Order: sequence, then structure tokens, then C-alpha cells
Amino acid sequence: MKKLLSVFILSFVLLTLILPQPVLAEEALNGSKIFSNFCAACHINGNNVVVANKTLKKEALVKYLKGYEEDAQVAIINQVTNGKNAMPAFKNRLTAEEIKTVADYVATQAEKAWLSSPAQTQGLKLDVKNSG
Repeated sequence: MKKLLSVFILSFVLLTLILPQPVLAEEALNGSKIFSNFCAACHINGNNVVVANKTLKKEALVKYLKGYEEDAQVAIINQVTNGKNAMPAFKNRLTAEEIKTVADYVATQAEKAWLSSPAQTQGLKLDVKNSG
């Protein structure tokens, strides 16, 4: 059962990465929307469905993300841009500005213990036209 779940999760992640998902210019300015569209499938509410202990919670980022304590934003930007291990690289899917924006969002949410992120808590993609 565990092996079947791992295959399902890996398949879902690979399909998410392969299928094009355009980001509207308005979304590029909002880290929450970028996170919901590109990251929440694996990191819903700051967790990690692929490698459970490597979450986006501050304690795990400090422990597992090289350079996080020195400069959280630079460390997150590097991870999102280049990927590592199970984390895919997003340098060909997101612009540098989008990566910076989502890195800011992740760092902020980690500081707040992911308590105020209703869009990804519910696993919803935000609708730009109705998001105000």
C-alpha cells in the first residue's frame, strides 16, 4: 500500500511538472497565488507530502535548507530555482521575479508557522478574476 501511494504521489508530481500551467502576470505579484498553483500540491499548509520531515516549517528549513539561517530568502530562492533531491527545479517554469515572490511568501509563512494561508490550507487554486 505504501509503495502504491508513493507511485501515485510521484506520478502526480511528474504530471504537474510536465503539463503546462501558465501564470498570469497578476499572479506573478502574489506569492500566495504562485504557491497555490505550483507548490501546494506537495507543500499544502507548509507540509511535505513527498518527504514528510522536510517541510516548509521554520524548524525544518533551519535544519535541512543550507544557508537558511544566514539568509532565508536566498536559501529558498536557490532551492526553488535549482531544486534538490525530490524537489524539482522551477527555473524553467517560473521567472526570477516569481521565484523571489514565492520565496518571500514561504519565508513569511514559515515565520508565522503557516497559520494564515487559507488558499493553500484548503488546497484551492486562486481565481485571479475573483480574488479582488
